[in-house]
Parts: sequence; structure tokens; C-alpha cells
Amino acid sequence: MSKLHTLKLTTALVSASLLIGCGSAVDSKPEKGVTKSAAVQAPGTVNPEIWPAAKSPVALDPAMEARITDIISQMTLRQKIGQVIQGDIGSLTPEDLKTYPLGSVLNGGNSAPNGDNRSPASAWVELADEFWDATKAADLEGGPFIPILWGTDAVHGHNNIPGATVFPHNIGLGATRNPALLGKIGAITAREIRVGAQEWTFAPTIAVVRDDRWGRTYEGYAESPEVTVSYTGELIKGIQGEPGTDTWLKGPKVISTAKHFLGDGGTAGGRDQGDNLDSEEELRDIHGAAYPVAIEAGTQSVMISFSSWQGKKLHGHKGLITDVLKGRMGFDGFVVGDWNAHGQIEGCTNTNCLKALDAGLDMYMASDSWKGLFETTLAQAERGEVDMDRLEDAIRRILRVKLRSGLFEAGRPSERPLAGDYDILQDPASKEVARQAVRESLVLIKNDGVLPLSPKAKILMAGDGADNIGKQSGGWTLSWQGTGNSNSDFPGGSSIYDGVERHVKAAGGSVELSVDGSYKTKPDVAMVVFGEDPYAEFKGDIDNLSYKPGDDSDLELLQKFKADGIPVVAVFLSGRPLWMNREINASDAFVAAWLPGSEGGYATDVLIANADGTAAYDFKGKLPYSWPRTAVQTPLNVGDENYDPLFAYGYGLSYASPASVGELPEEAGISLGVKNDSDYFRVGKSVFPWAMYAQDPEGKTTIATTRGRSPIGIVQVNSADDGAQENIRTIEWDGRGEGRFEIGGNEID
Repeated sequence: MSKLHTLKLTTALVSASLLIGCGSAVDSKPEKGVTKSAAVQAPGTVNPEIWPAAKSPVALDPAMEARITDIISQMTLRQKIGQVIQGDIGSLTPEDLKTYPLGSVLNGGNSAPNGDNRSPASAWVELADEFWDATKAADLEGGPFIPILWGTDAVHGHNNIPGATVFPHNIGLGATRNPALLGKIGAITAREIRVGAQEWTFAPTIAVVRDDRWGRTYEGYAESPEVTVSYTGELIKGIQGEPGTDTWLKGPKVISTAKHFLGDGGTAGGRDQGDNLDSEEELRDIHGAAYPVAIEAGTQSVMISFSSWQGKKLHGHKGLITDVLKGRMGFDGFVVGDWNAHGQIEGCTNTNCLKALDAGLDMYMASDSWKGLFETTLAQAERGEVDMDRLEDAIRRILRVKLRSGLFEAGRPSERPLAGDYDILQDPASKEVARQAVRESLVLIKNDGVLPLSPKAKILMAGDGADNIGKQSGGWTLSWQGTGNSNSDFPGGSSIYDGVERHVKAAGGSVELSVDGSYKTKPDVAMVVFGEDPYAEFKGDIDNLSYKPGDDSDLELLQKFKADGIPVVAVFLSGRPLWMNREINASDAFVAAWLPGSEGGYATDVLIANADGTAAYDFKGKLPYSWPRTAVQTPLNVGDENYDPLFAYGYGLSYASPASVGELPEEAGISLGVKNDSDYFRVGKSVFPWAMYAQDPEGKTTIATTRGRSPIGIVQVNSADDGAQENIRTIEWDGRGEGRFEIGGNEID
């Protein structure tokens, strides 16, 4: 094999070095509809007594607490430090655990066995055994054996393993208004996690999203806390089981995580990892509303938010973590951090942060910084700088959850219930629940008598989402950003084209797939499936709610069919409502399908009629977020003063309750100019078409996402971490021939 020659490229430097016309991304004007209470205390001050009281549904077990005390008394100092640190499997090996007695590992968004995001479930089981075996073989210097705990981002089903059930993202589930369905989804997700031999999921997200510019909008259920509150208990019990029963946290169940505490859905400007400026009452009533429910349902972990509240990073906020969450709300599980987020606390780095521990953090998510953090914290403890009572309280909480979940008695991961039972991933009953979720999540925005389509019709399928399971699944799917996935990565999955084909073949109709909309014989109707490309977290942050500014290709496709006299059904894939007036006007029917996941093809059960023309299923979905009247109408939330959306929160037509939408105004409220949609050049604005290219003798490829390659792979671009998640790119040349990596654009006068 040729030796790879690697260059590391820091994305921040690329962003900063090629900027023209930089400007502020956050509007400094007061946000409409948000009333701030008068500041009578220092910013970020909390009053625990005004927060709701809650308590765990399971009382502390005196025998278990005595066992924990005994374990702690036997632990070495190295074990105590290690127990509160979690490392990412992309940055550590099983061999490392023989030297560093970490309490937990995780697989982050781009971490998988052997570095392969498409690793089969068997590879996950094998790696779990290797980690467990390493902890058994470690030289503990007389300390007790403590099993490792593995956490995974299973946020819309077990979205890490090919073939697992990928459910609609939370925004779609919010549209269903069906709490019982959430319980079923939680139970299925837990079973599929157990197949891969993990014990803990970083879900559910119970953020209440108040600004749809946020790149994590689709991770929230709704803009109103009532929906999130109604879902939280059902979902946690689905994941963990009923507290007090024999299967709670065991067998087919796993540990849940309520996240992100607190207020991440309400940051100024919708900026990821930003600052929430709400009053304490707003923080409590909007963003904190679901946490008492989560605690009383028995959640065993809570993840702290990257964001700040009134200027203070949540990872260092003792008032909220210790006084409110653990004190007032009675949370007796453990508090885990987010990806190196402790390093954002003032005065901290990724490898040095006692402030987070002092504030109440029990487990650092020190993904790639675990070794440095371990060494630094150990040295601090040896110098007497660590509050040992606080450290041992953190350890107690972690051990309590490990004991409650039966981890000490569970044995090797491959020998645990459901581990390696790969048929579970294709369980027809699980797929049917996902299909129900898809059907109930669809929101009918407009229907001028076109839907439901006849299965006997001649249907043309167009748009880049028509036969694209990766696009319809969105971010957090096999990889962090969800990019680069093909239909073959979803065994048993169904694209929307697959669904149409299934219906029309059975009834004698026909379907033609043509992404660009070209056709030889005029169809009876065109179904155009299009929308946002996958993204996750801050990479999805936007400045306004315009849809693909500067790129009218989807609009032009819709208008082409209209000009040809062909009825148009638009199926819009997105992680949030966007200003779509022109596209809605160009459609005879418009459906918000959100991000329906691997079973998205079953949306056609609602879109296509029975052979006799009757509807098999009606639309049930209701908007979980208000739909904007203009591209700058944000924040926009039900209950705002002068609330005036285009389509209100809770809107949704049906066959049983039709209505006319009429012609919509096409003034966006801003100039819809050219925008660079690349993942690069993110700080400020670049002049189109600045881009990165990988070239070899077969040609040149534009690199616009986190990964890419030249035509025959001589030059490869991948993401990597250097103190923060995916903040660098590696450019590799394999030596097989000439390769070039270029950053270029149009000539500038």
C-alpha cells in the first residue's frame, strides 16, 4: 500500500483567510415577541425555590448505597479520576483502558469500529467485548473492577448501524402529536442499541426551539413546551422501561439522557452553542418545563448544553446544575457533559477544568482530550487541589447508575440479552411503527384537489430527494452530518420513489424516475421531492429562513411542470419551516415531510389513493413550528405579541378538512442573492464561487462537505478533531499519481 501523505487544514483558518464582505451574522435588534423581565439580580443568578420540585421514582437503596461506599473506599486515585472521564472510540483503543481506567466511552457522530461509519452490528459487538476485556485485564493496582459504560448518539432510532430503523427526526414526531407513539419508538430504539451491545443513548433531546435559524431545530419536537412535556415521560419509559420493574435499565432497555440542560433552543439569533438571554422565569417555563417530567420518569443521565445563559456557560453553572437540577428537582442520576464543552468555560481548557466538576458535572465528555484531562486532573488531585467530596459524589452517581442497570453483573457485552441478535434490526413490527410515524408526521400545507393521487396514473418522480434515503433521513444518520449516504447504506429502507412504485405497480399505473424532470411522454402528474441537504448542529445555522438563496433550481423545476400543464405535487424535505412562498405557488399540492428516515417511502400511503380512489390514510400532521410569512420573520412563536405567521402553529389540512390557500405574496423581505452553501468559508461571507477542489488525472471534484475525494481517490479529504469537533480537515495523497488540492474562485479585479 502506498504511504498516505497527510496535510491538516484548520477550517477556521480557511474561513478567515478568504473572506470578502464580512458582516455580523446576528441581528442586534430586540427579538419580536419576547418580553424580558427587569434585571434585579446579577445576570445568570438563579433562585432554586421558584423552580418546580421533582423526585426520582426509585428511592435510594440503602444496600446499594453501602456497596457504592465500599467500592469507592477501594478505588485508587487513578480510578477515581478515570471514572469521571469519557473518551471517544475514535481517539482511544481498548489497549488504552489497560492504563487509563476511564469510566465510559462514547461513539461520537463520526466514530465507529475501525473508523468505518458503515460497520455492521457485529463489529460494534466485537469492539464492545474488546473494551470490556481490556478493563478486566487492566492492572488496577489493588482497586476494584468497574465495568465500562458505552454511550451512543441514537437520536432518531439507532441511526449508527446500517439496517437499523431510522425514525423521523423529532420535528416530524412533533407533528404527529402522538405521545404513545413516542413510547413505542423509544422501546424499539433501545432494543436495537442492545443488538450492538451498547447500554446508554444520548436521547431524548427535550429542547424547546424558539428560533428556526438554529441548526438543531429538527432535534426539537415543537416551539411550544406542551408537546415536549407530553412526549418526555413516554419516550424515557420506552427507552429505559418502567421504574421499579425487573427490566428497568436492563434486558431490552438502555439508559436514557435528557438533553441539553438548559435553554439551548433559545439562544440569541438561533446560534448553536450561543447565549440564551431569557429571564429565569422564561428559562424555567419554556426550556425547563420537561425536565421534572424526565426526572420523574426515571432518566438516569442529563447532558449539559454547550450554550450559555445570560453570559455564563452552562457547563460551569453551579446554580442550575447543583442547586436546581440536583437540589430542587431531586435528580439522583449523573450529569454528563457534551463534546469537550467544559473547555469553553472561562479559565478552562479541554484538558484542564476543575470548574466544571465543582459546578456539578459528574462526567466529562473529553472525547479526544481524555488523556490530557486525566493526567492534569490526577496531578491536581495529588496536589490537593480537587474537592474530593465533590469528586466522590460524582463517582457515587455514576456507580449508582451502573449498579441500577445491572452492569456489574452483566458480563461480556456479547453475552448480554439481544447482543448479536441481528434479525431484530429488520423486525417487521419495528418497521411498521416507523411507517406509522412517517404517515402521521406529514403536514399538508396546500392541496388544490390533486391529492390523493390515483395509483393508476402515469406519475413522474423528480427532484434530488425522490430516490434518496440519505437526504430524507437528514443529519445524525450513519455519520454526524449525514452526508455521503446512498440507498445501499439502508438495507430494507424505502425511498419515496420506492413507495410510489410499490403503489402503482399493484394498481396498474406507471412511474418514471427523472431527477431533472425530463420526460419523453407527458405524465399525468409530477411529484417533486426536494429540500435541505443533510446537516447537524452548527453547520445548519442560517442567517434567515430563505430556502437555498441564490439557487432557484428547485423552483424552476416546479415552474417547468406548471408551464407544461402538468399538475405538481411538492414533497418538501427539511429540518425546519422555511420561506417557500414561490415554491408553494408553483405547486398544486405542497407537503411538509420533514426528515422521515429510512421508511420515508411510506409517506406514499397517504399521498396515493386506493385502487377505488378512496384515501387509505388521511393527513394527521400539525405544524410543530410556525411557518414564516417572510424569510426574516424569526423568532416566530405561538403566543408572541402580534403573532402573524403564514401558517400558524398547529396548522395542517386533511382530506376530511380541506381549505384553499390561494396565491401567496412572493416578497421575501430580503434580497435573495447568491449564497455559498459549502461547509467551508463559514466565518463571514465568501464571494461565490469560492470552493475547494480535489484533482487527479481523471478530473476535479468540488469539496463542499466534510468528506470528499478526487475522481479516482488519489486525493482524499476527511474531517478530524483537534480540540473541537471536526474543526480540521485532513488532505491525503496516496502517491498513485499526480494529485492536487486547490482553493480557488473567480478572478477578483
